[in-house]
Amino acid sequence: MFQFKPGKRQSVEDFSAVRKEVEANYKNVVLVLQGGGALGSYQPGVAEVLSEVGLDITWVAGISIGAINSAIIAGNPPERRIDQLRAFWDLVTSRVQWPFIPSGDAARSMFNQLSSFSALAFGQPGFFEPRFPPPQFQPPGSIEALSIYDTTPLRNTLETLVDFDYLNEKSPVRLSVGAVNIRSGNFVYFDSRERRIRPEHIMASGSLPPGFPPVEIEGELYWDGGLVSNTPLSYVLSRAPHDRSLIFQVDLFSSTGNRPRTFAELGEREKDIQFSSRTRLNTDMFRQMQRSRRAVGALLDKLPKEFHDMPEYKELAKLRMKAEVNIIHLIYRRHGYDREFKDYEFSRNTMVDHWNAGRDTIMRTLRHPEWFCPPTEADAGVVTHDINRDADD
Repeated sequence: MFQFKPGKRQSVEDFSAVRKEVEANYKNVVLVLQGGGALGSYQPGVAEVLSEVGLDITWVAGISIGAINSAIIAGNPPERRIDQLRAFWDLVTSRVQWPFIPSGDAARSMFNQLSSFSALAFGQPGFFEPRFPPPQFQPPGSIEALSIYDTTPLRNTLETLVDFDYLNEKSPVRLSVGAVNIRSGNFVYFDSRERRIRPEHIMASGSLPPGFPPVEIEGELYWDGGLVSNTPLSYVLSRAPHDRSLIFQVDLFSSTGNRPRTFAELGEREKDIQFSSRTRLNTDMFRQMQRSRRAVGALLDKLPKEFHDMPEYKELAKLRMKAEVNIIHLIYRRHGYDREFKDYEFSRNTMVDHWNAGRDTIMRTLRHPEWFCPPTEADAGVVTHDINRDADD
């Protein structure tokens, strides 16, 4: 079973002040989960602390591995969510567990690289396995000819760990997962508010080529949403309701980093830039949109009533939405042993490190209760906080 390393796990402090602030001021608490393969075990660490604090999630949106974590959260009652997340990560990291942790980043990196070779050669239990015969020897036009690995084990895992009847009929948590339509190239979201979610919707969000096969849904083939955007933040913001929303944006790749010195570091940095969320770009654009909406509303309020029946007035009135959004940005910060293979290095040791890093980041964030106050008029209804940017602790 899943075990945290002795002495590493921190117990949750008294964050009742934060919980009361959130319960009093926010209608929606949203968890936005980025894609990132093996790095995804950072996200359950965040979810676990939120559960222990008593902050109820009302909406989860995810891409790729974030979609899998999201489905497990939305597809289980609150008392089972963390156990099912543990079961998933315990299963997919069960192939490699080092009996000791080597000292020094160089040695640890070497061990992790061996683990990544294992994933490439043998796949991961409950997740994916090498396709045989390989795709080059499969019939042209078949799904089998379009990927190196077979993800049938993932379907079985999802059906075991996610109660899809509960998700679609009883869950208080809305689920949105993003994928790309191969034919049109368009980004598509599968949203439990709009359709019944099945395992294939989750698998489509994580079907990154050429490793994983596309998934067919209603006659269309879909790939990993990370090909277009590795975060659902823009989708959530575009549908932000009138009520105040608190959004926990959990990223697995950092847009900022050091200048690479080696070819391997170049590969890692390229991947970070490619898959990092443009969270601040999205929030800046949303803030400007909010300012424009407020200006439109102020202008419409000054128009005489005889203008109210005009089609132009009614059209502009649709822009008056005054969503108030507080975004808490949580970013996985690389360890010294991380390399370009960090997103497919599935050793148990590293998974536990990631999980504990997620716990640590959210607990450091919760120690700043002032960050959970609703945005003000001066904020244009949008405020963001990042423990790595806005605090010294």
